[in-house]
Amino acid sequence: MSQPLADLIRPTSLDDIVGQSHLLSKNSPLRRIIESNDIPNMIFYGPSGTGKTTLAGIIAKMSDKSLYKINATSASSNDIKDIISKIGSLENQKGILIYIDEIQYFSKKQQQLLLEYIENGDITLIASTTENPYFYIYNALLSRSTIFEFKPVKPYDIEKAIIRAIQIMANKLNQKVDIEEGVIKYLSTICGGDCRKAINSIELMFNISNHYDQTYFFTMNEARQIGQRSAMRYDRDGDEHYDLLSAFQKSIRGSDPDAGVFYLAKLLEAGDLISPCRRLLVIASEDIGLAYPLASVIVKSLVDSAMQLGLPEGRIPLSEAVIFLATCPKSNSAVCAIDKALELVKEGKGNKIPTSLLDTHYQGSKELGHGEGYKYSHDYPNHYVKQQFLPDDIKKETFYIYQDNKIENATKKYWDEIKNK
Repeated sequence: MSQPLADLIRPTSLDDIVGQSHLLSKNSPLRRIIESNDIPNMIFYGPSGTGKTTLAGIIAKMSDKSLYKINATSASSNDIKDIISKIGSLENQKGILIYIDEIQYFSKKQQQLLLEYIENGDITLIASTTENPYFYIYNALLSRSTIFEFKPVKPYDIEKAIIRAIQIMANKLNQKVDIEEGVIKYLSTICGGDCRKAINSIELMFNISNHYDQTYFFTMNEARQIGQRSAMRYDRDGDEHYDLLSAFQKSIRGSDPDAGVFYLAKLLEAGDLISPCRRLLVIASEDIGLAYPLASVIVKSLVDSAMQLGLPEGRIPLSEAVIFLATCPKSNSAVCAIDKALELVKEGKGNKIPTSLLDTHYQGSKELGHGEGYKYSHDYPNHYVKQQFLPDDIKKETFYIYQDNKIENATKKYWDEIKNK
């Protein structure tokens, strides 16, 4: 099979593309733009295998422009300059459409090379990226482009592509295919919305399946062998990583143990043990905090157990930690307090510490007035005496605000009684 099956069955018209109905259905904005033949500069953003490259090729064909493809992972500035040099040539009389795949790998300088030419219309740019364009693409380029988000292809749409791929391969090999019930549905589900991955699975099925009497036999056992872990979309340096950790923490903060355990499972299935451990330690202080101060100690113990056990056994103490934190009372008073204090520090406030609090443990400190007026708290009833601790310019600031939970309510009641006395 010299040509990959995914390329062999690549759609050649808008109606052949599976999925992306929000972009390509009849009368949708993008479809109307394409059919108007007045193509703007566009950025296609979304996961791999969702049709970004395919659509760019179809647009170029429909617009009758010359298509030049660049993969930003390997292209250089000279590649861009070579295309620019062809503007106005006889072969490009109807215009140039340049398609840049994975544009996030281009430097700011490389992206700037295109600005003048896309602004005056000499070049129409279609760029694709699997990363959030607002984080990775130069702002001047973003402002001159329209962003369209591609979504993972739904299983029932992928089934159509799988059936088409099987038919094409069977015809090419002049063979029949006997498919065990459930195989197509299984492969369409475990590919994680990546149509290319599903098609590659079919290619593998043809390679590994038994065939005799001019018939290939596709079984569920073989489908499961090639489909292991393939449903996971996860890049530890990409958006998926941070989106998943965000959902993980917000679910626990929102006291939903079911969602918390589910997102933990996704992280662990991707082989990521470190990230959930670190995030659980943060949650114990950031979201539970003083509502249950022992949460940090308990979670630290469970995280240590998970790290010592490793996977798969480590999943058990981590599940325990997630459920424990999700069902704990919540308080963010600690993080609110430190963040407000940091804000004032960054503003340059509170630089002059009260003289009474200055260090007195060196010779000559008393002559400087250090410690003058300081009251030793343990010498007073309930180990408390009123005195000023904050610098003069922020002495009326309040950083810690008691929140409404059993422990902080009890603590507040205790100190209200003492301080009022």
